[in-house]
Amino acid sequence: MKGHPLQNRFVLISGCSGGGKSTLLAELAARGYQVVEEPGRRIIADELASGGNALPWVDTATFLRRAIDVALQDMEMAKIHSGWVFFDRGLVDAASALEALTGEPMLPPICAALRYHRRVFMTPPWPEIYVTDAERRHTFEIAAAEHRRLMETLPTLGYDVISLPKISPAERADFVLTTLGGCVLPKA
Repeated sequence: MKGHPLQNRFVLISGCSGGGKSTLLAELAARGYQVVEEPGRRIIADELASGGNALPWVDTATFLRRAIDVALQDMEMAKIHSGWVFFDRGLVDAASALEALTGEPMLPPICAALRYHRRVFMTPPWPEIYVTDAERRHTFEIAAAEHRRLMETLPTLGYDVISLPKISPAERADFVLTTLGGCVLPKA
C-alpha cells in the first residue's frame, strides 16, 4: 500500500517504550533532520503542569484520544518541511492503543488516509536501558506487550516493519538513514 507522496517523507519510529526512540530522534535532530517529539510525553507534561486528568494512569481513553488529535496536528504541521521528518510515535500508536482499550474500530478509518513512509522502524524491548520516570510509570512487561501489539498491527496496515538493532544511537541513526537510502532526501 503506497501512501501520499508527502507522507513518503514522514518516517515513524515506534516500538517498545524505553527502547531508545527519543534518543535516536535526538541523534537525527543533531544531524539536522526534522523530528517530531512523542505526542504522549507532551500531553503528560501539559496535564501534569495544569493538573489535568488526560493521563494514561488516570483516564487512558481520554489520553489516547488526545494523542490521536496531537498526532494529526503533528502530521499537518510537518507538511511544511521538504526533507525527511522523523516521528517519535504517532497516529498508529495512539489509534492502535485506543482500539485495543475500547474495541472501537480506530485503525482503518484514521490510518488509511494519513500514512507514514512504508518502512516503520521499531525499537525492540531492551530491558538493559528501560527506566521509569514521572512520565513513564508503566512496567517493562506492559511496554513489551505494547511492542507486540504494534508488531502485529503495523503489517496489517501495509507497513514494512524494520526492527532496530540494539546498538548505539549514532549507529541506529546510520542504520535508519542507510535503510531509507534508496529514497535520499535533503535534511530540511
